[in-house]
Amino acid sequence: MHLQSVTTDELASAVDERPMVLSPQVTESISRVLRAIRQHLHMDIAFVTQFLGSSRVFRTVDSNSPVEGVFPGSILPIASGYCQHVVSGRLPELIPDTSRVPFAMGIAETATIPIGAHLSVPIRLEGGRIFGTFCCFSHRAMPDLGEAELDLMHTFSRLIAREMQDDVARDERQQRIIRDVQLAMANGDPQIVFQPILRLADNRIVGLEALSRFRAEPYRTPDIWFHEAAEVGMGTMLELMALRRVLQQAGNLPQDLSIHLNVSPAAVISPELPAALAGFDPNRVIIEITEHEPVADYEPILDALMPLRAAGIRIAIDDAGAGYSSLRHVLMMRPDMVKLDVSLTRGLDSDPIRHAMAAALTEFSRRTGTIIVAEGVETDAELAALRGLGVSEVQGYLIARPQPAEDVLAKIA
Repeated sequence: MHLQSVTTDELASAVDERPMVLSPQVTESISRVLRAIRQHLHMDIAFVTQFLGSSRVFRTVDSNSPVEGVFPGSILPIASGYCQHVVSGRLPELIPDTSRVPFAMGIAETATIPIGAHLSVPIRLEGGRIFGTFCCFSHRAMPDLGEAELDLMHTFSRLIAREMQDDVARDERQQRIIRDVQLAMANGDPQIVFQPILRLADNRIVGLEALSRFRAEPYRTPDIWFHEAAEVGMGTMLELMALRRVLQQAGNLPQDLSIHLNVSPAAVISPELPAALAGFDPNRVIIEITEHEPVADYEPILDALMPLRAAGIRIAIDDAGAGYSSLRHVLMMRPDMVKLDVSLTRGLDSDPIRHAMAAALTEFSRRTGTIIVAEGVETDAELAALRGLGVSEVQGYLIARPQPAEDVLAKIA
């Protein structure tokens, strides 16, 4: 008998908490491998399982006749079959005749399915982690099965592992993001800071943009945190958590200051957004649409914004001039405010191209009655150039850095 065992640590590493998502292309490729090996070895069924806690999930199955409980997506107790026993070394990988292996005869499936001959090998991913097993069996004994057939199984097991590797890497990345976001939220992130916005006509602070900050290590900028959270379906949840914290803190700030909230299109259409905004003076709220990717369908966004605008909430388009998307947002959403991206503001006093683009957007705002705000102002020369263009409001390090609500209150009071 061919016994092959793994260490306790390796076996523990094989136990995932939920089924990994395999792409349709990988699933189809593995299905072809299973059919080829099953037919070549004259087996009745071949399958790939994933170890999942105390269960085994049948990921891909190929058979010449149905076997009760064995189909793609089915979940059976890991202790009821051969898989874990083979990986732990209690059963050999190669069993030409189960009747000659007492341990196999003690497993109920041997008689109920029945299993006469069995081949099973672990699927090892990069780094040695065990995904599960690649198995095939026959209802009848096959005394001629030998090392050549087992070697073939190992070869195809490595092929299956390679086929899955990209999906594994993607899945591990997603799980890392989920853990990071959950841990960050549990530790109090995102923290909220406010950056003052100056009205140039009277040099008065008229608004505050609320910004998120994350303390978790390794350091990542807030846009990366929100982008990654969106990748795993947690983006809106994270945004709304930040938004609620903003409004809670903003309630203690001067009532004549508008509060700018960064909200993605996905969060705009969330049915939870109105509840998150409830209880705060809507006339103080400015929603900045933050998105750098094209929006395929504006209708749901416009529908969601309509009752918010009717309540008094104003709409701004963030990062105008940074790309095609922001300009299309301006045309489709007809905002109350347009914010010039820092890529236009930075150095526009000495760059005629940037100056011309900023001038065009400023003229657009003048003709449409839209307030224009320049972000990222850091030098007196930039500020002077923006005044000359007729920009309405500015923000940036030259005016004030983002700061906690209590610091804003202390400086404005």
